[in-house]
Amino acid sequence: MFEEILGNESAKELLERLVRNGRLPQSLLFTGRSGVGKKLFAIEIAQALVCTETESGLPCRKCPACVRASSFELPKEGKRDEHQRVVFSGHPDVGMIVPYNNTILIDAVRDLEREANFRPFEARSRLFIIDEAEKLSSVKDNAANALLKTLEEPSESTHIILITSRPLLLLSTIRSRCQAVRFGPIAKERIVDHLINELKYPSEDAALVAGLSQGSLGRALYTDLDKFRDLRKQMLDVVTRCCRRDSFAALMRTSEEITEPKAKDSYGDSLDILQTLIHDIWTIGKRRNAPIVNFDLRTELEELTAKADPTRLTSWLEEIETLRENLNFNLNRKLATDALFMTMAGSSGTPASRRQ
Repeated sequence: MFEEILGNESAKELLERLVRNGRLPQSLLFTGRSGVGKKLFAIEIAQALVCTETESGLPCRKCPACVRASSFELPKEGKRDEHQRVVFSGHPDVGMIVPYNNTILIDAVRDLEREANFRPFEARSRLFIIDEAEKLSSVKDNAANALLKTLEEPSESTHIILITSRPLLLLSTIRSRCQAVRFGPIAKERIVDHLINELKYPSEDAALVAGLSQGSLGRALYTDLDKFRDLRKQMLDVVTRCCRRDSFAALMRTSEEITEPKAKDSYGDSLDILQTLIHDIWTIGKRRNAPIVNFDLRTELEELTAKADPTRLTSWLEEIETLRENLNFNLNRKLATDALFMTMAGSSGTPASRRQ
Protein backbone atom coordinates (compact mmCIF):
# COMPACT_ATOMS: atom_id res chain seq x y z
CA MET A 1 0.00 0.00 0.00
CA PHE A 2 1.18 3.53 -0.83
CA GLU A 3 3.98 2.08 -2.99
CA GLU A 4 3.57 4.78 -5.63
CA ILE A 5 3.85 7.67 -3.14
CA LEU A 6 7.34 9.02 -2.40
CA GLY A 7 8.67 9.26 1.13
CA ASN A 8 7.01 9.26 4.57
CA GLU A 9 7.75 5.63 5.29
CA SER A 10 6.69 5.84 8.94
CA ALA A 11 3.29 7.28 7.99
CA LYS A 12 2.92 4.51 5.40
CA GLU A 13 3.68 1.83 7.96
CA LEU A 14 1.25 3.27 10.51
CA LEU A 15 -1.65 3.78 8.11
CA GLU A 16 -1.21 0.43 6.39
CA ARG A 17 -1.25 -1.33 9.76
CA LEU A 18 -4.44 0.48 10.77
CA VAL A 19 -6.15 -0.32 7.48
CA ARG A 20 -5.01 -3.95 7.38
CA ASN A 21 -6.20 -4.56 10.95
CA GLY A 22 -9.52 -2.78 10.45
CA ARG A 23 -8.64 -0.21 13.14
CA LEU A 24 -8.75 2.99 11.14
CA PRO A 25 -9.90 5.84 13.46
CA GLN A 26 -13.16 7.60 12.63
CA SER A 27 -11.38 10.99 12.49
CA LEU A 28 -7.84 11.63 11.27
CA LEU A 29 -5.79 14.80 10.89
CA PHE A 30 -3.07 14.71 8.23
CA THR A 31 -0.53 17.49 8.81
CA GLY A 32 2.61 18.50 6.94
CA ARG A 33 3.76 20.94 4.30
CA SER A 34 1.86 21.24 1.04
CA GLY A 35 2.77 18.86 -1.76
CA VAL A 36 4.13 15.91 0.24
CA GLY A 37 1.24 13.60 -0.73
CA LYS A 38 -1.27 13.93 2.11
CA LYS A 39 -4.26 13.92 -0.23
CA LEU A 40 -2.87 10.92 -2.15
CA PHE A 41 -2.63 9.01 1.14
CA ALA A 42 -6.25 9.92 1.97
CA ILE A 43 -7.51 8.79 -1.43
CA GLU A 44 -5.68 5.47 -1.19
CA ILE A 45 -7.28 4.90 2.21
CA ALA A 46 -10.64 5.60 0.55
CA GLN A 47 -9.80 2.94 -2.05
CA ALA A 48 -9.06 0.47 0.72
CA LEU A 49 -12.51 1.09 2.24
CA VAL A 50 -14.40 0.58 -1.03
CA CYS A 51 -12.25 -2.04 -2.84
CA THR A 52 -14.26 -5.04 -4.05
CA GLU A 53 -11.27 -7.29 -4.81
CA THR A 54 -9.31 -7.08 -1.57
CA GLU A 55 -8.87 -9.98 0.84
CA SER A 56 -6.11 -8.40 2.93
CA GLY A 57 -7.96 -5.14 3.61
CA LEU A 58 -5.55 -3.28 1.32
CA PRO A 59 -6.73 -1.76 -1.98
CA CYS A 60 -6.03 -3.34 -5.35
CA ARG A 61 -6.26 0.16 -6.98
CA LYS A 62 -7.50 -1.52 -10.19
CA CYS A 63 -11.07 -2.66 -9.63
CA PRO A 64 -13.90 -0.35 -10.77
CA ALA A 65 -14.61 0.72 -7.18
CA CYS A 66 -10.99 1.75 -6.56
CA VAL A 67 -10.84 3.64 -9.84
CA ARG A 68 -14.08 5.49 -9.14
CA ALA A 69 -12.98 6.38 -5.59
CA SER A 70 -9.92 8.21 -6.92
CA SER A 71 -11.77 10.09 -9.66
CA PHE A 72 -12.82 13.60 -8.56
CA GLU A 73 -14.16 16.41 -10.69
CA LEU A 74 -13.55 19.34 -8.38
CA PRO A 75 -15.55 22.57 -8.73
CA LYS A 76 -14.19 25.44 -10.79
CA GLU A 77 -12.69 28.38 -8.93
CA GLY A 78 -15.54 30.85 -9.51
CA LYS A 79 -18.42 28.42 -8.88
CA ARG A 80 -19.42 29.31 -5.31
CA ASP A 81 -22.57 27.18 -5.32
CA GLU A 82 -20.56 24.05 -6.19
CA HIS A 83 -18.38 24.65 -3.11
CA GLN A 84 -21.45 24.63 -0.86
CA ARG A 85 -21.72 20.86 -0.74
CA VAL A 86 -19.64 17.73 -0.48
CA VAL A 87 -18.05 16.91 -3.83
CA PHE A 88 -18.30 13.17 -4.49
CA SER A 89 -15.84 11.14 -6.49
CA GLY A 90 -17.11 8.62 -9.00
CA HIS A 91 -17.96 6.50 -5.95
CA PRO A 92 -20.99 7.50 -3.82
CA ASP A 93 -19.19 6.66 -0.57
CA VAL A 94 -16.13 8.89 -1.08
CA GLY A 95 -16.52 12.68 -0.85
CA MET A 96 -14.43 15.79 -0.37
CA ILE A 97 -14.91 19.37 0.83
CA VAL A 98 -12.71 21.99 -0.85
CA PRO A 99 -12.51 25.68 0.11
CA TYR A 100 -13.98 28.51 -1.89
CA ASN A 101 -11.19 31.10 -2.12
CA ASN A 102 -9.89 31.17 1.46
CA THR A 103 -13.01 29.84 3.16
CA ILE A 104 -14.66 26.48 3.70
CA LEU A 105 -18.28 27.45 3.29
CA ILE A 106 -20.82 26.88 6.04
CA ASP A 107 -23.21 25.00 3.77
CA ALA A 108 -20.47 22.52 2.85
CA VAL A 109 -19.89 21.70 6.52
CA ARG A 110 -23.61 21.22 7.07
CA ASP A 111 -23.81 18.98 4.01
CA LEU A 112 -20.98 16.88 5.43
CA GLU A 113 -22.80 16.60 8.75
CA ARG A 114 -25.88 15.29 6.93
CA GLU A 115 -23.97 12.89 4.66
CA ALA A 116 -21.92 11.49 7.55
CA ASN A 117 -25.11 10.07 9.10
CA PHE A 118 -25.99 7.98 6.04
CA ARG A 119 -24.99 4.35 5.82
CA PRO A 120 -22.70 3.36 2.93
CA PHE A 121 -24.38 2.92 -0.44
CA GLU A 122 -21.98 0.32 -1.83
CA ALA A 123 -18.88 -0.03 0.36
CA ARG A 124 -18.10 -1.18 3.89
CA SER A 125 -17.54 2.41 5.01
CA ARG A 126 -17.82 5.99 3.79
CA LEU A 127 -14.90 8.41 3.80
CA PHE A 128 -14.92 12.22 3.62
CA ILE A 129 -11.86 14.38 3.06
CA ILE A 130 -11.69 18.02 4.16
CA ASP A 131 -8.92 19.62 2.11
CA GLU A 132 -7.08 22.71 3.40
CA ALA A 133 -8.88 22.22 6.69
CA GLU A 134 -7.17 25.26 8.23
CA LYS A 135 -9.72 27.31 6.29
CA LEU A 136 -12.36 26.01 8.67
CA SER A 137 -11.14 28.81 10.95
CA SER A 138 -13.34 31.21 9.00
CA VAL A 139 -16.46 29.08 9.46
CA LYS A 140 -19.06 30.55 11.81
CA ASP A 141 -19.92 29.00 15.16
CA ASN A 142 -22.99 26.98 14.15
CA ALA A 143 -21.22 25.14 11.33
CA ALA A 144 -18.06 24.65 13.39
CA ASN A 145 -20.14 23.16 16.18
CA ALA A 146 -21.81 20.87 13.67
CA LEU A 147 -18.41 19.62 12.54
CA LEU A 148 -17.28 19.16 16.15
CA LYS A 149 -20.35 17.06 16.87
CA THR A 150 -19.71 14.96 13.76
CA LEU A 151 -16.08 14.40 14.76
CA GLU A 152 -17.02 13.58 18.34
CA GLU A 153 -19.88 11.20 17.58
CA PRO A 154 -19.29 9.88 14.06
CA SER A 155 -21.26 7.06 12.55
CA GLU A 156 -19.44 3.75 12.92
CA SER A 157 -19.40 3.41 9.14
CA THR A 158 -18.02 6.92 8.46
CA HIS A 159 -14.41 8.14 8.47
CA ILE A 160 -13.30 11.76 8.11
CA ILE A 161 -9.79 12.92 7.19
CA LEU A 162 -8.81 16.56 7.63
CA ILE A 163 -5.80 17.68 5.58
CA THR A 164 -3.80 20.77 6.50
CA SER A 165 -0.38 22.35 6.20
CA ARG A 166 -1.18 24.76 9.07
CA PRO A 167 -2.71 22.73 11.91
CA LEU A 168 -2.38 25.50 14.50
CA LEU A 169 -5.00 27.52 12.63
CA LEU A 170 -7.56 24.83 13.44
CA LEU A 171 -9.63 25.08 16.59
CA SER A 172 -7.96 23.12 19.39
CA THR A 173 -11.28 21.33 19.95
CA ILE A 174 -11.18 20.06 16.37
CA ARG A 175 -7.55 18.92 16.67
CA SER A 176 -8.26 17.08 19.90
CA ARG A 177 -10.99 15.00 18.26
CA CYS A 178 -8.71 13.61 15.55
CA GLN A 179 -5.78 11.23 15.55
CA ALA A 180 -2.92 13.21 14.01
CA VAL A 181 -0.57 11.75 11.42
CA ARG A 182 2.38 13.95 10.51
CA PHE A 183 3.93 13.93 7.05
CA GLY A 184 7.49 15.16 6.76
CA PRO A 185 9.35 16.62 3.77
CA ILE A 186 10.51 14.20 1.08
CA ALA A 187 14.28 13.73 0.85
CA LYS A 188 15.88 15.86 -1.84
CA GLU A 189 17.60 12.81 -3.35
CA ARG A 190 14.24 11.04 -3.79
CA ILE A 191 12.81 14.05 -5.63
CA VAL A 192 15.91 14.34 -7.84
CA ASP A 193 15.68 10.64 -8.77
CA HIS A 194 11.97 10.97 -9.56
CA LEU A 195 12.49 14.03 -11.77
CA ILE A 196 15.37 12.41 -13.67
CA ASN A 197 14.03 8.86 -14.00
CA GLU A 198 10.30 9.48 -14.39
CA LEU A 199 10.14 12.91 -16.00
CA LYS A 200 13.50 12.95 -17.83
CA TYR A 201 14.75 16.21 -16.33
CA PRO A 202 18.39 17.16 -17.03
CA SER A 203 20.37 16.41 -13.87
CA GLU A 204 21.24 20.06 -13.11
CA ASP A 205 17.63 21.19 -13.54
CA ALA A 206 16.45 18.31 -11.35
CA ALA A 207 18.89 19.25 -8.58
CA LEU A 208 17.83 22.92 -8.73
CA VAL A 209 14.10 22.14 -8.69
CA ALA A 210 14.50 19.60 -5.87
CA GLY A 211 16.40 22.13 -3.78
CA LEU A 212 13.69 24.74 -4.32
CA SER A 213 10.92 22.28 -3.46
CA GLN A 214 11.76 22.21 0.28
CA GLY A 215 10.79 18.55 0.37
CA SER A 216 7.52 18.98 -1.54
CA LEU A 217 7.15 16.85 -4.67
CA GLY A 218 4.02 18.79 -5.59
CA ARG A 219 5.95 22.03 -5.49
CA ALA A 220 8.74 20.50 -7.58
CA LEU A 221 6.30 19.31 -10.25
CA TYR A 222 4.71 22.74 -10.57
CA THR A 223 7.96 24.72 -10.71
CA ASP A 224 8.31 26.58 -14.01
CA LEU A 225 12.07 26.95 -14.34
CA ASP A 226 11.94 29.73 -16.93
CA LYS A 227 9.60 31.79 -14.77
CA PHE A 228 11.67 30.95 -11.70
CA ARG A 229 14.87 32.19 -13.31
CA ASP A 230 13.20 35.47 -14.31
CA LEU A 231 11.94 36.03 -10.76
CA ARG A 232 15.28 34.99 -9.29
CA LYS A 233 17.14 37.53 -11.43
CA GLN A 234 14.80 40.20 -10.06
CA MET A 235 15.25 39.09 -6.44
CA LEU A 236 19.03 38.74 -6.81
CA ASP A 237 19.07 42.39 -7.87
CA VAL A 238 17.11 43.26 -4.71
CA VAL A 239 19.55 41.37 -2.48
CA THR A 240 22.55 42.92 -4.24
CA ARG A 241 21.21 46.46 -3.84
CA CYS A 242 20.32 45.83 -0.20
CA CYS A 243 23.78 44.45 0.53
CA ARG A 244 25.34 47.53 -1.08
CA ARG A 245 22.80 49.86 0.55
CA ASP A 246 22.23 51.75 -2.68
CA SER A 247 19.64 52.73 -5.29
CA PHE A 248 16.55 52.91 -3.10
CA ALA A 249 14.57 54.18 -6.11
CA ALA A 250 15.32 50.94 -7.99
CA LEU A 251 14.13 48.92 -4.99
CA MET A 252 10.85 50.83 -4.97
CA ARG A 253 10.39 50.11 -8.68
CA THR A 254 10.89 46.39 -8.04
CA SER A 255 8.44 46.56 -5.15
CA GLU A 256 5.87 48.07 -7.49
CA GLU A 257 6.49 45.42 -10.15
CA ILE A 258 6.06 42.41 -7.85
CA THR A 259 2.97 43.81 -6.10
CA GLU A 260 1.00 44.99 -9.13
CA PRO A 261 -2.26 43.06 -9.77
CA LYS A 262 -0.96 41.04 -12.72
CA ALA A 263 1.89 39.70 -10.54
CA LYS A 264 -0.45 38.69 -7.69
CA ASP A 265 -0.07 34.94 -8.26
CA SER A 266 3.73 35.09 -8.24
CA TYR A 267 4.18 37.37 -5.21
CA GLY A 268 4.58 34.45 -2.82
CA ASP A 269 7.10 32.86 -5.19
CA SER A 270 9.11 36.10 -5.18
CA LEU A 271 9.27 36.04 -1.38
CA ASP A 272 10.27 32.35 -1.42
CA ILE A 273 13.10 33.06 -3.87
CA LEU A 274 14.25 36.08 -1.87
CA GLN A 275 14.45 33.90 1.24
CA THR A 276 16.47 31.16 -0.49
CA LEU A 277 18.97 33.66 -1.85
CA ILE A 278 19.45 35.27 1.56
CA HIS A 279 19.76 31.89 3.26
CA ASP A 280 22.30 30.74 0.67
CA ILE A 281 24.45 33.84 1.35
CA TRP A 282 24.20 33.17 5.10
CA THR A 283 25.17 29.50 4.55
CA ILE A 284 28.21 30.39 2.43
CA GLY A 285 29.29 32.89 5.07
CA LYS A 286 29.25 30.15 7.69
CA ARG A 287 31.00 27.51 5.57
CA ARG A 288 32.38 28.36 2.15
CA ASN A 289 31.77 25.01 0.45
CA ALA A 290 28.45 24.20 2.08
CA PRO A 291 25.67 22.98 -0.25
CA ILE A 292 23.19 25.70 -1.26
CA VAL A 293 19.89 25.80 -3.17
CA ASN A 294 21.03 28.22 -5.87
CA PHE A 295 24.25 26.35 -6.58
CA ASP A 296 24.42 27.76 -10.11
CA LEU A 297 24.80 31.28 -8.64
CA ARG A 298 27.50 30.38 -6.13
CA THR A 299 30.06 32.84 -7.53
CA GLU A 300 27.66 35.81 -7.37
CA LEU A 301 26.45 34.85 -3.88
CA GLU A 302 29.98 34.39 -2.56
CA GLU A 303 30.76 37.96 -3.58
CA LEU A 304 27.83 39.20 -1.50
CA THR A 305 28.91 37.45 1.70
CA ALA A 306 31.49 40.19 2.31
CA LYS A 307 28.79 42.86 2.19
CA ALA A 308 26.25 41.44 4.67
CA ASP A 309 27.07 39.98 8.09
CA PRO A 310 25.12 36.95 9.38
CA THR A 311 23.15 38.98 11.93
CA ARG A 312 21.88 41.30 9.22
CA LEU A 313 20.91 38.37 6.98
CA THR A 314 19.06 36.69 9.84
CA SER A 315 17.09 39.88 10.51
CA TRP A 316 16.09 40.00 6.83
CA LEU A 317 14.70 36.47 7.01
CA GLU A 318 12.76 37.38 10.15
CA GLU A 319 11.31 40.45 8.43
CA ILE A 320 10.11 38.37 5.48
CA GLU A 321 8.40 35.89 7.81
CA THR A 322 6.72 38.75 9.67
CA LEU A 323 5.48 40.18 6.38
CA ARG A 324 4.01 36.79 5.44
CA GLU A 325 2.14 36.57 8.74
CA ASN A 326 0.81 40.11 8.41
CA LEU A 327 -0.51 39.40 4.92
CA ASN A 328 -3.11 37.13 6.53
CA PHE A 329 -4.66 40.32 7.93
CA ASN A 330 -5.12 42.11 4.58
CA LEU A 331 -1.93 44.12 4.90
CA ASN A 332 -1.26 46.42 1.93
CA ARG A 333 1.29 44.45 -0.09
CA LYS A 334 2.89 47.47 -1.74
CA LEU A 335 3.42 49.36 1.51
CA ALA A 336 4.65 46.23 3.28
CA THR A 337 7.10 45.38 0.49
CA ASP A 338 8.37 48.98 0.33
CA ALA A 339 9.02 48.85 4.07
CA LEU A 340 10.71 45.44 3.82
CA PHE A 341 13.12 46.53 1.08
CA MET A 342 13.95 49.82 2.77
CA THR A 343 14.64 48.05 6.05
CA MET A 344 16.83 45.51 4.30
CA ALA A 345 18.74 48.30 2.56
CA GLY A 346 19.32 49.93 5.92
CA SER A 347 17.60 53.24 5.17
CA SER A 348 15.85 53.13 8.55
CA GLY A 349 16.62 51.63 11.89
CA THR A 350 12.97 50.72 12.43
CA PRO A 351 12.01 47.16 11.36
CA ALA A 352 9.33 46.90 8.67
CA SER A 353 7.24 44.73 10.96
CA ARG A 354 6.91 47.61 13.44
CA ARG A 355 6.18 50.29 10.86
CA GLN A 356 2.98 48.64 9.54
